[in-house]
Amino acid sequence: MNSQGNEARVTGGDHIAWSPLHIAMVGQKGLPATFGGIEHHVENIGARLVERGHRVTVYCRSTYSDAPMGEHRGMRLVAAPTIGTKHLDAIVHSATSTGKALAAGVDVVHYHGIGPGLVAPVPRFLSRSSVVMTVHGLDHQRAKWGAAAQAVLGAAHWMSGRVPDELVVVSRDLVDHYRDRPGLDATYVPNGVVPHPPVPADLLDRFGLQPGRYAVSVGRLVPEKRADLLIRAFRRVEGDHRLAIVGDSSFSDDFSRHLRDLAADDPRVVFTGFAFGDDLAALYQHAGVFVQPSALEGLPLTLLEAVSYDCPVLVSDIPPHLEVVGQGSSRHRTVPVDDLEALAVALDQMLRAERTPDPVADELRSGVVSHYSWDTAVLELEQVYLRSLARHRGSPGRHHGPLPGTRRADDIVLQKGSR
Repeated sequence: MNSQGNEARVTGGDHIAWSPLHIAMVGQKGLPATFGGIEHHVENIGARLVERGHRVTVYCRSTYSDAPMGEHRGMRLVAAPTIGTKHLDAIVHSATSTGKALAAGVDVVHYHGIGPGLVAPVPRFLSRSSVVMTVHGLDHQRAKWGAAAQAVLGAAHWMSGRVPDELVVVSRDLVDHYRDRPGLDATYVPNGVVPHPPVPADLLDRFGLQPGRYAVSVGRLVPEKRADLLIRAFRRVEGDHRLAIVGDSSFSDDFSRHLRDLAADDPRVVFTGFAFGDDLAALYQHAGVFVQPSALEGLPLTLLEAVSYDCPVLVSDIPPHLEVVGQGSSRHRTVPVDDLEALAVALDQMLRAERTPDPVADELRSGVVSHYSWDTAVLELEQVYLRSLARHRGSPGRHHGPLPGTRRADDIVLQKGSR
């Protein structure tokens, strides 16, 4: 749907007229999305913004893939140089992308992630481009970073609530995180999910897996996702079930090697590497249980996808997981974070459980699919962009939270019709 000629109305009295914008996406590794939640977020949001009449330029890291730059789902892909090391990759790419975006005269520079936002003061204070930042997780708390990197990311975290014209977060837990800091506020725009059509089980053959006879974990192999805890728990499960670890290193080669050492004498543990498209859909759809024992998350797309596929899920009881599964059901269970014994017992029980009808589980899945919608997210984000420009060009200084007389993006409605 193209919205040229529509008017976006914020209930509460203020009207923000729709107009086509040029939006730069900065911070993602690149498109088309393969692995990585931020890449899938940018692809789904960006494509829908284009459908609504906006121009979207996505800046891709020169190290991301060999795919030629050009156009993807209506978005313009532009390569920006970087230095492909653990500590320099994100910040160098963010700096070069920002330079290209300002030279192109974009209306909005949208940073994805706390680290890339370190260069946000440049467009915020030295250009007519407004700055929006989406925080997908508290990167400064991730275990893969040493003390110096955590200090830099800690500064970026402080800036994230103070520099952007508009701050967006993907979970209610992150809303609370910023709201607990005096004078800060954030707009909640969660990730979405698109259910994948059924795929044949024979796609599992290349991984040596049988439908219903394996547990699956999907994500980057980094310490905070606790794949090491999962492997130790699975080793306590007797029988011929298997564990599929789907993902690979993210500047965390030492940890990745540690995981393979843990599983070296258990042939039931399968490392698939990254999986995409129908292969990934098959791994979700035919699993006995999806397991995510993470200690730290933003709002994990992997969990949303698993629930949308009607895959039984077993997750740690951290707030972002509880946002999705709530009180749970027979197919949606939680265990205390970092509790090896509880994880092993629950994993064994769910792998051996017979699938029985459960209206509570069906209602939970239906609620996830309807609430976590990319179409809804893009309408809310469009209002964030328009509001950010009104603030940036209309008055000096940082405004925290909605403009006076407006409500949050949850209350925005769209009225069709010509102005």
